[in-house]
Amino acid sequence: MSNETGREERWRWLAETIAASGPCRLTEAAEALGCSSMTIRRDVASAPDRFAILGGFVVRAGQGTYRIEREQDVHVVAKERIGARAASLLRDGDAIFIDCGATTPHLARRLPAGMRLTVVTNGLNIANALADNPRVELVLLGGFYHASSASFEVAEPERALARFGLATAFLSAGGLQAKRGASCSYFHEVAVKRAAMEAAASRCLLVDASKFGVVKRAAFARLAEFEDVITAPDPGSGPEAEALGERLIVAGP
Repeated sequence: MSNETGREERWRWLAETIAASGPCRLTEAAEALGCSSMTIRRDVASAPDRFAILGGFVVRAGQGTYRIEREQDVHVVAKERIGARAASLLRDGDAIFIDCGATTPHLARRLPAGMRLTVVTNGLNIANALADNPRVELVLLGGFYHASSASFEVAEPERALARFGLATAFLSAGGLQAKRGASCSYFHEVAVKRAAMEAAASRCLLVDASKFGVVKRAAFARLAEFEDVITAPDPGSGPEAEALGERLIVAGP
C-alpha cells in the first residue's frame, strides 16, 4: 500500500469517525489506524480544508475559528431561552459574574426589572448591555482587549475577583464534551473563567445544544464542576446528558 493510499484511507476514517462521534482524540486515532500520532498530525496538516487539531483532538476544519459577531447571530432563539432561564435563578442583592460570549448577553438583557445586582464581567458586550441599568452596580474587568471575542485579557484575575462575594458565576463555552469537559476557543479566557469559578459559591454554564460533543482548543472545566448547565433545545440522550444527569436544565419557551 502506498503512503498516498494509506493517507486517503486515514482521511476517510477520520471523517467518518468525527461525523459519527464528534472530535476524535489524536492518540486514539493513531491507535485505531495502527500508526503514530505524528502520522496523523501530518495527515491533518496536509488537509487543512478538512481537519484541524485542537487540544489533542482531531476536529472538522473551521471548528476552532470563533468570531463574536458571527456567533451572536446563530441559535438566537435557544440563547434567548437560556438567558431567560438563567435570569430566573437570580436573587435580589446578588453579586454575580457574567462571562464573555454570545449566549451570556441574553442573560444580561433578561435581568429582572427592579432587581438590585452587582455584575462583574470581562465582556464588553455584557457591559454595553448593562451600562444603562440603574439597578446594576457594574464592574468591568479591564486589560488587553480581544475584538474576536469582545473580551478582556485580565491580569491577575484571582486578585481582581477575590474582593467580590459572588453568588454565582455564569460561564460560557464553545464546546461541551463528556471526557474533555467545557472548552473555549481562546486561551486568554481560561484564567478569568477559572478565577470566577473559584470565587463563586456556585457555577452555572450557559451553552446551547449545538455545543454538545464539541471540543475547542482551550479546556477550562470538568462537567462535575458545574452545579447547573442550562441549554436549549433539548440535546437528547448522549454522553454529556448522561454525565450531567439532573444538573442539566433544558430551557423551554
